[in-house]
Formats: sequence, C-alpha cells, structure tokens
Amino acid sequence: MRAPALRALGLLKAAGHGAGGLPKVGGRPVLSLVRPPNRDDRQRRATRECLLALAAVEAMLEDGKAEAAALAGERTALLYATAAAYAASNRGFIEGGKGGIHFAYTAPVVVPAEVAIEFGVTGAYTVVLGGPPATLRAIWQAAIWLDAGVCDRALVLAVEIFEECADLYARARRPTAPPLVEAAGCLWLERGRGQLEFETRRGGARAGNGPQEEDGEMFGCGPIAALDRWRRRGRASGPIELSGAWRGESARLVWSENS
Repeated sequence: MRAPALRALGLLKAAGHGAGGLPKVGGRPVLSLVRPPNRDDRQRRATRECLLALAAVEAMLEDGKAEAAALAGERTALLYATAAAYAASNRGFIEGGKGGIHFAYTAPVVVPAEVAIEFGVTGAYTVVLGGPPATLRAIWQAAIWLDAGVCDRALVLAVEIFEECADLYARARRPTAPPLVEAAGCLWLERGRGQLEFETRRGGARAGNGPQEEDGEMFGCGPIAALDRWRRRGRASGPIELSGAWRGESARLVWSENS
C-alpha cells in the first residue's frame, strides 16, 4: 500500500514526569488533561473529550501553519479511534448523572461529530474502537482512501480520557503498570510516495502501546505519540514501526514515507 505523507500533527498529553521518569501508579493511576474552555455558547454542553478533540485539531492546524477553512468540505475524511473516551458518558448514563448524551450507544460518535461540525468536515467518515490497533487500522484505512482518491486529506483523530473512571481503572490494573496518561492527537495525512505495511493477529496479546509505553499507557493515542517522537527526531531513523495490542489483538504498522 502507498503510504500517506504526514502534513501536520497535533498532540496534547498529560504531564506529570520529569528527569526521574514517570511516577509510580500508587493511589492516583491517572495523569489528567485540564478541560479546555468553551469558546462559544454552542460548546456549553460539550463533553471534556469533545473539547480536547477540538484542541488537538487546532494544535494540528498550528503545526501545519494552516487555517481551519482548509479542512472544510467533502474532500476531507475523518477517522476517529478510541478505547476509553466514551466511558465517562456511558458511566454518567448508567449512574443517572447529568449530561448531554441521552443514549449511551451514541457516545462513541459524539467526539468526531463535534469536530465535523466545528471545522465543516463532510467527507468520508469512520469510527474505530479498541486501543492502539484501532488507531493503526485508522491510519491504514486513511491510506486506502487517499490512494483511491476518495479524499484529498484525511484526519486521523484519537482521544483517550480516564479521570472520570479512575476508580474503575485502579481496581482493574496491576500495581506495577505504567500510569494511564490522558491524551488527544490528530494527524493530517495526504497522498504520499512511500510504502505502508499493516498486519494484525489474534491470540496472546495484552492491552498496551508496545514501544510507546515509555510515555505511559495512552491506548489509542499511543501510536500518535510515537509518530510525534519520530518526527521530532527529524525522521532521520528511516521507516517507523508502530505496534500495540488490545484485548487479544496485536497490530503492527511499518511506515516508510519514501519508497
């Protein structure tokens, strides 16, 4: 498969570590992102994950030195990947909390819908659920669409939040596991000239970001964080290999920008 070109990348991730490395999980296994402020009255009822998604797209636009209008229209595709960003809405629905989502099964599509409305994106669209493999599959699908001429640009968006369900994650996680790090990231992909390889397999895989775990567990945002590190190194190391696992599935994607 022809690899896409990485035009721009926006990434927000929770801080909380310095030269001494990541903190131990201890009593607070989550590093959280602050809720971005509402920019207008329409966003008054927006969920935290939606506002983080908008902020990630804006960071991507700033990185690419582009105006928001460049994303509008039917030639921009939007692919959204997550494992946990709808958990807070589901929990609020189950527990009867106050919130703007009245049907729990619609929660996964709320984030990309907010992005599509804000930036006028009306092209091809899909949602992929399931940790790092979901993001890798979204990149692969974006490459297919770009190569087939379905779109001129593809946005691969991932958002993972954990704060609202921190107590549930604390019960389920190993004491020695890396912390859960909230993050939101967006890739701007265009047609490229390199090669892309993608493979998945079932069985024996645990949840995790693969090599990206040095940043902590970011689930679907892990591959975007790895791409960000690769880019900051000047892409001098050649092709990048991204990998991750989720609920018995492992995925691997090898991305060479120039064949």
